[in-house]
Amino acid sequence: MNITLDKKSNVEASIKVKLIEEDYQNKVEEKVKEYAKTASIKGFRPGKVPIGLVKKMYGKSILVEEVNHMLSHAVNDYVKEQSLKIIGQPLPNHSNADKINWDTQKEFEFDFDLGLIDEFKVDLSSKHKVKSYTIKVDDKTMSETLDNLKKQFGTMTNPDISEVGDSLFGTLSQDTGEISNETLLDISDVEKKFQKQFVGVKKDDIINIDIEKAFQNVTTLATLLGQSEADIQDLKGKFTFTVKNINRTEPGELNQEMYDKVFGPDTVKSEEEFLNKISDTISGNYSRETSMFLENSIRDHFVEKTKIEIPNDFLKRWLLASNDGKVTEEVLEKEYDLYVSSLKWDLIKSKIAEDNEVKVENEDVLAKSKAMIMEQFGGQGFGDQFADKLDEFADNYLKANNGENYMNVFTEVHGQKIMEVIKEKISITDKSVSIDEFQKIVAN
Repeated sequence: MNITLDKKSNVEASIKVKLIEEDYQNKVEEKVKEYAKTASIKGFRPGKVPIGLVKKMYGKSILVEEVNHMLSHAVNDYVKEQSLKIIGQPLPNHSNADKINWDTQKEFEFDFDLGLIDEFKVDLSSKHKVKSYTIKVDDKTMSETLDNLKKQFGTMTNPDISEVGDSLFGTLSQDTGEISNETLLDISDVEKKFQKQFVGVKKDDIINIDIEKAFQNVTTLATLLGQSEADIQDLKGKFTFTVKNINRTEPGELNQEMYDKVFGPDTVKSEEEFLNKISDTISGNYSRETSMFLENSIRDHFVEKTKIEIPNDFLKRWLLASNDGKVTEEVLEKEYDLYVSSLKWDLIKSKIAEDNEVKVENEDVLAKSKAMIMEQFGGQGFGDQFADKLDEFADNYLKANNGENYMNVFTEVHGQKIMEVIKEKISITDKSVSIDEFQKIVAN
């Protein structure tokens, strides 16, 4: 067997494999003998089929099977032995293979195309500047949060006449009689210019409704009518709402009772502590989003700034050939830039891990899985309660799914360690912003 590499550019190459009869003959003969032992052919007892007949009937298919088997191993072994850094897998070039005459040829020649990864550098230094954001809880957010808490922990009353902010319990009925449903209607769910119909009403009042105009949110309307969204897509016409009860939540007061309900007994003991705790909680709730945004910004920055030559023609061919028809020409045209971006980021992470000797030990994987389990079941309290069982829980989780869970956690830990290296070496400037400001930044 003769294997040669033809490097056409920094990122494109082909492997040529030449086979002569001596390379494959013994394996083909062995396979023929195995077939003869197990073949079931009319007129012959099992194991007594003549070798010549087996060759005549199955010889070509055995030859093709053995040659393809040898090629697969030979090409993969060659890539490993030559330490070739490739993208995807070698793709067979069918131009020569399609001309083969398997009945008469004794020598064969095959070509495989390769996409190569050219050498590149990743500069991790303070000259790379990325912005991070910390959520600053402004007066508007605090006011909305306090209003929600006061409502959540308020007192339910049933006034005689409705006001804005009340809920009405009653029957929503179509004039034709096809739909009728007892429901709780929040006045705030009604389109604003129609809310006045529901204000100032009392028990047993009947409200006439143009359903299409009064409720433009399909999900809300489906819930009120007890129907599926599909069934009410084209719903129009007149409805009535018969009021049976009016519900109003009187806002709760900022006192120790509310502090205890929100944060637990004696966690905070004054209004100042309560407000500070709310502010910290809101900021904490957004910390995952701001952290994710920072990591996405780092990824986008290095994908843009790191020069990596991509074998585009090969990559497109490989994506089309390796995804069982899931990636079509149309999908590839729309999403190719995303494929390239993802590939570049994977290459950049691998290079950073190599340059900085980033390694993941089994203890790291175990610790991460334990942290995931504690988070899933309520945090540190669960860990303290089941401290003697936590290692066993984590071990069982990592062994599940034929080791797939282990590899998923390993990959996550590896990615986190790489990101930690990046954050340590680049320049990250932090800016405090309101929630509204952060959401605008994310949207852009």
